Amino acid sequence: MKNYILLLALITINVSIAQTSQDSIYNNPQLTQNSAQRILSNSLGKKVTLGGYAELTYNQPESANGELDVQRMVILVGYNFNDDVQFVTEIEFEHVSDVFVEQAFINYSIGDNVSLRGGLMLIPMGILNEYHEPTTFNGVERPAVDNVIVPTTWRELGVGVIGRFPDASLGYQVYVFNGFKSTESDGNGGLNGFLKGSNGLRSGRQKGIQSTVSSPTLSAKVDYYGIPGLRLGLSGYFGKTQAEDDIEELEGANIGIAMVGADARYSYRRFTARGQFVYASLSDTESYNMATGRDLGSALLGYYIEGAYNVLPLKMKQKLYAFTRFERYDTHAETAGSLARNGSYNRQDITTGLSYHIAPGVVVKGDYQFRGNADDSYNVDDRLNFGIGVWF
Repeated sequence: MKNYILLLALITINVSIAQTSQDSIYNNPQLTQNSAQRILSNSLGKKVTLGGYAELTYNQPESANGELDVQRMVILVGYNFNDDVQFVTEIEFEHVSDVFVEQAFINYSIGDNVSLRGGLMLIPMGILNEYHEPTTFNGVERPAVDNVIVPTTWRELGVGVIGRFPDASLGYQVYVFNGFKSTESDGNGGLNGFLKGSNGLRSGRQKGIQSTVSSPTLSAKVDYYGIPGLRLGLSGYFGKTQAEDDIEELEGANIGIAMVGADARYSYRRFTARGQFVYASLSDTESYNMATGRDLGSALLGYYIEGAYNVLPLKMKQKLYAFTRFERYDTHAETAGSLARNGSYNRQDITTGLSYHIAPGVVVKGDYQFRGNADDSYNVDDRLNFGIGVWF
């Protein structure tokens, strides 16, 4: 532990003395853009627009070997067919060996404040699922709420409309997507299940890979930005999971999902804060668990609150944020039937550290995580993390 604290102190001393130019992100959350928004806004007058982001991480649990990882390298490409029709795609290399298409959609502007979209897109739930570029959030690792409850990066195939009402300071998104895949045939007349208690819905993401569609799902979000420095979001996702034709009528093949989320981001001078709350009610989980032998909960719950302060003077072009984030997340917030709640799924993390923005689009991060759960017999290691992130 003393070595961890010494390393973090050395990082603090070393990173607090340099000076360069303005960072790539706005302090004001009303002006922050994600990768797709930047590609679209920078594409005027150009046929092709390129961008990318990357994260390199080091994780050191207290009682195990550390891990170094090129966690992700992402290539962003936009193409302008004309002033109204654009294509955006995001190709991601994870852990050097895995390749995914994270986004691939057509954007058709049908008016000054409204566009139609179709393709592989991000579900608008919470903050990080849409704004997950490494310079836009504190901490080496993304919040656990945005990994276990909102299965970031959560994307599916669909169509929808996105726009805003400027006079009311409101933005909106409404989509119809395909949903999570819950089960597959085990080859013997039974079911294998993808969804489970430890990580909820995460393993059911289809990611646009030969996706099964049996019923559409509805996803929507409204953002309010009428108060200086403040952005508020309200999200919803409703529908059923998907299953193949040969099993979709079997009892327990599908479950229903009703997920709601609320988020807030605020900035004033050198202070920033954000918070998020997500709750998902899952129906028919008792039948699903009986058919698959899984332990999926009937409700998922997660929230966090974070505060950060730039310790460098405002006149400096660099930023050094000291931050602390508290989060709780429970994938067994409720269970159905005879399934008992698992205390190890009721988790709590406290993350504190530094985010040093040394140049436009470059951040160096260091933090320490105090991790625990409600089951005293199940130990979770605290963890020291360091990382480098770029976005351009």
